[in-house]
Amino acid sequence: MSEQHIPESGDAALPAHAFTDTERAAVYRAIYERRDMRHFAGGSVPENVLLRLLRAAHHAPSVGFMQPWRFLRIKSRALREAIHALVEQERVRTAEALGQRKDEFMQLKVQGVLDAAEVLVIAMPPGRETQIFGRRTLPEMDIASAACSVQNLWLAARAEGLGLGWVSIFDPVALAQLLRMPSGAHPLGVLCLGPVSHFYEAPMLQEEKWAARAPLHDMLMDDFWAQDSSLPSE
Repeated sequence: MSEQHIPESGDAALPAHAFTDTERAAVYRAIYERRDMRHFAGGSVPENVLLRLLRAAHHAPSVGFMQPWRFLRIKSRALREAIHALVEQERVRTAEALGQRKDEFMQLKVQGVLDAAEVLVIAMPPGRETQIFGRRTLPEMDIASAACSVQNLWLAARAEGLGLGWVSIFDPVALAQLLRMPSGAHPLGVLCLGPVSHFYEAPMLQEEKWAARAPLHDMLMDDFWAQDSSLPSE
């Protein structure tokens, strides 16, 4: 019997491919309690835990099994500060582009680069254009695959009691140059990871009344695309 799955009493008739009630509840708990964290409590992430998290990320599904994710661990404080500055520059530009919501946006905390125990950058490697399997008609599926790796990392971090925040407010060309990425490589996110004093009860942007989660039934359709009553008819 694998040490990864020791059935509880009463589970003898459970199909081999099914999780126990306890295991299933843990998966759903990680999903529903995962938060995009911006507030960190310093501290550190043990090396064995960080490796465990990165292995989880590396076990994500990918189209054509291309595994397009690359992770850069930012260990230099000077690099952290430079990344922080890039995010701050884009934060101001984003605020200007938001018009009436500019001041409201500037009150939001959008990064934890200087506070998190670990900072990782997820990037796409060069040479992705040669991957045809699964990308011939949907070339963006390599980015979708990399996003799956971040989601794995996010859920695993939550299960470990660690916060993770995905920061995408930066100039990708400037960040690629800062990190000496080869031509064709493309950064997708700055990932802030580490201990937190608490997890948000709801997504931070919902707590800050920036946005709210849409009801699931608004996202579901049967067979054909439903008419959106919020849009003007032609």
